[in-house]
Amino acid sequence: MDIIQLLPDHIANQIAAGEVIQRPASAAKEMIENALDSGASDVKLIIKDSGKTLIQVVDNGCGMSETDSKMSFERHATSKIRNADDLFNIKTMGFRGEAMASMAAIAHIEVSTKLTENELGTRIIVEGSKIKKQESVVCANGTSISIKNLFYNVPARRKFLKSDKVEKKHIIEEFSRVALSNPEVSFSLIMDNQEYYHLEQSNFRQRIVNIIGKKTNEKLVPVEEETNLVKISGFIGKPEFAKRTRGEQYFFVNGRFIKNYYLNHAVSKAFTDLISENYHPSYFLNLEINPKQIDINIHPTKTEIKFEDEKSIYAILRSAVKRSLGQYNIAPTLDFNTEPSLVIPTGNSDRLVKEPKIRVDTNYNPFDTDTKEAISQSHKIYQNNFQEEIQREITLDSDFESDYYFQIDRNYITSQTKNGLM
Repeated sequence: MDIIQLLPDHIANQIAAGEVIQRPASAAKEMIENALDSGASDVKLIIKDSGKTLIQVVDNGCGMSETDSKMSFERHATSKIRNADDLFNIKTMGFRGEAMASMAAIAHIEVSTKLTENELGTRIIVEGSKIKKQESVVCANGTSISIKNLFYNVPARRKFLKSDKVEKKHIIEEFSRVALSNPEVSFSLIMDNQEYYHLEQSNFRQRIVNIIGKKTNEKLVPVEEETNLVKISGFIGKPEFAKRTRGEQYFFVNGRFIKNYYLNHAVSKAFTDLISENYHPSYFLNLEINPKQIDINIHPTKTEIKFEDEKSIYAILRSAVKRSLGQYNIAPTLDFNTEPSLVIPTGNSDRLVKEPKIRVDTNYNPFDTDTKEAISQSHKIYQNNFQEEIQREITLDSDFESDYYFQIDRNYITSQTKNGLM
């Protein structure tokens, strides 16, 4: 009896959704990346109940036509690639055409989108991968996507979501990664009607400070390196600010956040002898490389990348970090607060410091006779001492009064003095 059969579309979509959308943060990440691919310069993320009730992304990108807005919910429908060769020349954040279809299978979705050149936009409501409503509406340029009741039809997945605090932390982390790698775009994060971040367009350093904290600015050391293989730019943290956790470690390859323990090892090795064992340096590094020399189609989350020449990138990265540390004169330092052998006297803190008083002799006359005699006496003392020194030098020189020198056995030189041969 035949037992193999095709799965219904709604089950297949739920299985695919389990790989792509693991938690609310995953959905937020996919939606923000779609906004960036649309050319948006302003992206807003709105969250309610840690994403369980609402995940909404509003952008001012190019928007979608009525046909494209429907096609976006079909599996493997994408505008990013056309053939297999495009997989090895990917310059966009998304490319598989799975995210929207996956989210539509496990949530209620509402989309409002409008092309700049159109007067009216399109509004679509999707439930369980099925389009429930479609209409023309008046809306702003760009796209607004709302995901409601995530995992409503997958109770097992919804049950295993973590606490609101943990899920909120994951959302903030995904938001921060995307915002860090795109400082030229303004971002906002609103959670339960409270604005967590409002990030204006800025440079990379300012974006780091705005997300990580104001005190971060003084901790950053610039890193710049450009070769035929890779261009490296960004910042590393000063060794004295290393932490026991790896929280502030960010690699971005062509604008995409990645995790790579091999490259992390390269940075750590550059800090050898500068930080204590079990401490980890901070870094915010951008790597620009030819898309044809990397493969990002490794993992559904697209946080893993295969490099064509990973060893060379390792060496270049390590060298660039070490040179930056040396260029900014960063070396092991003594901690005067913890070094017991370094005791710096502080003096008597209870003693009042008084301003010194200067007494001026108003009767002093530099042309007075007594003054001339004092100067003359000082001159005589100096002259006598000088003559004694000259006489002593003459006496020493007189010990070597002969101008005749002899060489013996090509090894010794002799000269006659008043005391004999020398």
